[in-house]
This record gives sequence, structure tokens and C-alpha cells, in this order.
Amino acid sequence: MSLFDKENTHDTSDSTAGNLCASRQPLPEGRGSQSPAGHHRPYALVIIKLIHSVVWVFFVGCILAIPTAAAKGEFGWAAMCSGAVLIECGILACNCGRCPLTDLARRYTDERRENFDIYLPLWLARKNKAIFGTLFVLSEVYLLARWVAFRH
Repeated sequence: MSLFDKENTHDTSDSTAGNLCASRQPLPEGRGSQSPAGHHRPYALVIIKLIHSVVWVFFVGCILAIPTAAAKGEFGWAAMCSGAVLIECGILACNCGRCPLTDLARRYTDERRENFDIYLPLWLARKNKAIFGTLFVLSEVYLLARWVAFRH
């Protein structure tokens, strides 16, 4: 068994329901959180949380870099950062608004607080999408305004 084995899930989808996000439900408590020998593997959760935290810092950096690059007239850098964030938004949209690392982390713990899968304070994990979604939109508006002003 590897560090990131596939989660044991059952399919609760109804072919007429059309709700893809509700189709994968975890099995009862404990399933998928232990190795075949029955030992918990907290190191897997720690690794996932570290990776998730690094990815989060990268995207926050991209969001903050957009207006900085726009202010300097470095529209190529701003566009690359925007593209990276938009790709992440697409991944989240395809995964019912959740990071795929969240689904992976669920396999190794029964914890379900907003920060169970990432090293963020609970208040920030709760408001993460609202805070950084707003900053991203504002950054994009500023980038567009600077680009239009630059072109004229």
C-alpha cells in the first residue's frame, strides 16, 4: 500500500440526480484512515498538510503579485499569475469547490474542521475563499485598469 492509497468510498449517485458533488460519500468512520495492519498513519496527513500549505502560499503570492506587477507595468508577470490562479479556480470548480488535497487528507483523519487539511489558523481557513477571492477580483480589476491606461 502506498502513502496515498485510494479512499474506500461507495457511490450514492442516482443516474437522474445529476449532482456530481454529492455522488462520492466516505464510508463509515475509520475506513481509509488506517493502514491494512490497523495502524494510523499521521505522517501522511502531515505531508498532505505541508503540501497544501505550500500550494496555498504559492497562490496567495500569485494573488498579491498581480497588482504589484501591474503597478510596475509588468503585465506579462501579472498575466502569468492570473493564469495560475484561474487554473486553480478551474480545479476547485471541477472538484465541487474543494481542493483535491482536502479529499486526499480526508482519507487519513476523521477531523473535519475547516483547517484539518492545512496549516492555517481556523479563522483564516473559514474565510479563505471570501478573503482571497475578493482580493483576486480586485487585483484583476486593478490589472485591467492599469493595462487599459498603459495602452492609451
